[in-house]
Amino acid sequence: MAETFLFNIIDRVLGRFSSIALEHISSAWNTKSEVQKLQNTLSTIRAVILDADGQQAKNHEVRDWLEKLKDAVYEIDDLLDDLTTQVSQRNVEIYSGILILKKVRRFFSSSNPIACRFKIAQRVKRLRQRLDEIADDRTKFHFSEQAHFIPVDNNVKEQTHSFVRASDIIGRDGDKENIVQLLLSSKDEEDVSVVPVVGIGGLGKTTVVKLAYNDDRVVQSFDLGMWVSVSEDFGVGKVVEKILKSATGENLAHLDMDQMQSCLAGVLNNKKYLLVLDDVWNEDRNKWMDLRELLMNGRTGSKIIVTTRSKAVALITGTTSPYNLAGLSDDDCLSLFLKCAFRGPDNWLPNLVAIAKEIVKKCGGVPLAVKTLGGLLYMNTDEQEWLHIKDNDIWEIDQKQSDILPILRLSYEKLPPHLRQCFAYCSMLPKGFEIPREVFINLWIAQGLVSSTSKNRELEDIGNRYFNELLSRFCFQEVVEAFDGEILVCRIHNLVHDLAQSVAGDECLNFKADIKSISDRVRHLYLHDEDLSEKEAPRTLFRLKNLRSFRCTFKNKPLDMTFIQGIAMKFRRLRVLVLQALDLEELPSSIGGLQQLRYLDLSHSSNLKSLPKSFCKLVNLQTLNLMNCEKFQDLPGNFRSLVSIKTLYLTCREISLTKKSLQSFKSLQFLLLYNCDFVQLPSEGFQDLNSLRVLRIYDCPRLASLPDNIKYLTALEKLWIWNCEVLDLSDGDGLEGLTCLESLLLMGLPKLINLPMGLTKNVAKTLKFFRIANCANFAMLPEWLLSFNLLQRFYVEDCPNLSFLPQVVGRHIAKVHVSGCPKLGKV
Repeated sequence: MAETFLFNIIDRVLGRFSSIALEHISSAWNTKSEVQKLQNTLSTIRAVILDADGQQAKNHEVRDWLEKLKDAVYEIDDLLDDLTTQVSQRNVEIYSGILILKKVRRFFSSSNPIACRFKIAQRVKRLRQRLDEIADDRTKFHFSEQAHFIPVDNNVKEQTHSFVRASDIIGRDGDKENIVQLLLSSKDEEDVSVVPVVGIGGLGKTTVVKLAYNDDRVVQSFDLGMWVSVSEDFGVGKVVEKILKSATGENLAHLDMDQMQSCLAGVLNNKKYLLVLDDVWNEDRNKWMDLRELLMNGRTGSKIIVTTRSKAVALITGTTSPYNLAGLSDDDCLSLFLKCAFRGPDNWLPNLVAIAKEIVKKCGGVPLAVKTLGGLLYMNTDEQEWLHIKDNDIWEIDQKQSDILPILRLSYEKLPPHLRQCFAYCSMLPKGFEIPREVFINLWIAQGLVSSTSKNRELEDIGNRYFNELLSRFCFQEVVEAFDGEILVCRIHNLVHDLAQSVAGDECLNFKADIKSISDRVRHLYLHDEDLSEKEAPRTLFRLKNLRSFRCTFKNKPLDMTFIQGIAMKFRRLRVLVLQALDLEELPSSIGGLQQLRYLDLSHSSNLKSLPKSFCKLVNLQTLNLMNCEKFQDLPGNFRSLVSIKTLYLTCREISLTKKSLQSFKSLQFLLLYNCDFVQLPSEGFQDLNSLRVLRIYDCPRLASLPDNIKYLTALEKLWIWNCEVLDLSDGDGLEGLTCLESLLLMGLPKLINLPMGLTKNVAKTLKFFRIANCANFAMLPEWLLSFNLLQRFYVEDCPNLSFLPQVVGRHIAKVHVSGCPKLGKV
């Protein structure tokens, strides 16, 4: 990833030096002084990283220095991982209630051979010497120290204006009319209402607002129209100055703030005005409220349009729901592309038009992307050039400052460094696929991209905040929202994916068969199955000793055991391994050598039956995905050794949790049981899942009941049960112990007739979101549902036999939705 991230990587490694366990490890290995020197040198270098990053674009020697430093820092991180992993493995073996520090001392002082201790000490010393040399080299560059990241805007964005030639615009008539109606509407009770128009960069927000702003009906409806291009500078004084200049034509920059506000009050007094604030980035609510206060002098019916790329800006400014601008249709994109690529229809060539239809698909409905690619091919009739544009990702095509990727990059450069890392890593996810939100979060955690300064905050909660922040900036699209308001899955827009690949740099590689050479600095690799037709590809890939991510999805051909063994033997630094749709019945035992592995996805491996004994060595494993592994028998007995496991997706024939140590499953937070073939959940061991926060049970046709010991899941926040045909919840007494349950889904349960009485206990005090759907025999909702004092959303859908709903339920609960329940009549 780009060198901007190095500052964060160093911060993370320095944070690990402060670990108490590491302090004792270094003492035990007789490397304490060397480790301390490593830490001191790294702290010294950290102070100049940000300045070095600013200089590297113009100085290749600085760039080389940063690359050497990054390699060294990653190696230090690997060393620390190796040391702490050995401790974890030993703790699993000898766990007996002894304090960890005593075990560490005993382990390192007497149990290990002297040769091994010497080897570690030499490794630490070599790294320290290497880092010292890099630190000495920094002096010749005369870097200045900078303690905090300060975003630098290298892109000077042109000011927008209100003029538009409507005949040049394709596919926006409907959007124009919708916004015109919003401007002419008098339904808003606010004296001055604010209409946010939101969407990713290049989507045409400014163009659509121009069309509405210049519409005759709008012009005649307002006494005064003003257009202000805001962009980066949202200082209230600067924005007021621009508003006055638009309204009066005069430059009043010489006035002080009090004089300007007085002048603005006079300009707006008793006028029904329309103000466009174009391209707003400010997410500081206080700044917005200061400006808004100065804009309240207009007559009732005045409107402000805010165009922005940020949902957070829309939330801060809007008095109405935001207008979310959609992309153009494929036909409109094609029309726009042909208009940009040819002088007119008389010049269209059938063979090129056919290629154009394929080119516009990669633009995702974004007009600026269409114009960018169409402009590149203007008056060019060479079919090979058109095919080159079709076959290459947009990020690989040279572009001008006003083209799509530079425009989108503005959004990226507004992100703080920790979000930049997470965003760039999204380039390792597949284009065009729906991706569950927890996948993003777990991958970021696996790569160490999520950090916490508080012991009381789970990394998953911080990762969830990261996800929401990126979502608000339109990094993700086409989201699927659950009944409780959480985003379940989303897609990454093709252009946004291209941007992520662009900013990720050499560290992230989407491998293609025509790639002749690969940089040794590639650390994250995505291999598509069609690339395996190149016989030399695997041999080339196995030279990459520093890989931290390897993703491969197989559709066309199965991989043999030899290739999987090669991955396990060669890529020893992997944190993430995605091998979907394997044709193997069992993984090779060499998988146990991937001791740093945090994330393993073996989903859709329909022949996989078991995991090897060596699997118990993966003590760092946090996420394991065995979904759609229909022949998988059961979790192995040695699964108890995976003391770090937090997320488990499981399709299996049986499930047993009895063979375990005292630490087994203590960390498990998310459990999804999908298409499992067992009759009941285990009666033993289930109660030990006392950190479990999410339990989802989907499509388990033979599951007959929930165990009574589900009541011990005292941390459970979400319980979703879906399409379990014989599941009987009539007893449901175990539910009474769920003291944290906030979200409950009961869907596709033919045997559900009444709500289980267990819900009347603790659940009634905590439940906020409740959905009952597609339960053919569900008959009535009890009066005691009104005791659920915190319930915010309640959905009842497709329950044809439901005949009773407490009449006051609509007044008692904030949001109630009932549909597909004919016996209830209208609710």
